[in-house]
Amino acid sequence: MKDFSKELSFKTSRSSGAGGQNVNKVETAVTVLWNVSESEFFNDDEKDLIQFKLKNRINAEGVLFLSVSESRTQLMNKNMAIEKIIEIVNKALIIPKKRIKTKPSKTQKQKRLDTKKKLSDKKENRRFKF
Repeated sequence: MKDFSKELSFKTSRSSGAGGQNVNKVETAVTVLWNVSESEFFNDDEKDLIQFKLKNRINAEGVLFLSVSESRTQLMNKNMAIEKIIEIVNKALIIPKKRIKTKPSKTQKQKRLDTKKKLSDKKENRRFKF
């Protein structure tokens, strides 16, 4: 897990929602910005992987951005934004393991057929016979 928080830049804005009169005058919403291609913490392969997996969150200039306005204080929103962006990037770096195709064994096939036969017999026995 890489901590690249030194490369992040922040913008603040007025957030919507709870806060009463405070919401109209204090900029508590935080938008965190990170330029993926200029990062020194990741190599080129990792940058390509991040850009591919997070292409919906990265704008045309190659900047990954995330807005947080959950808390009523700017500091808490800033800390949450840092945690979330680090979590998102670290999840993007995980390469899933390839699935190896397998076939069911003979016993599994036989067990399935036996179960089907038992159910079929049970339903057959429910029928009204003349």
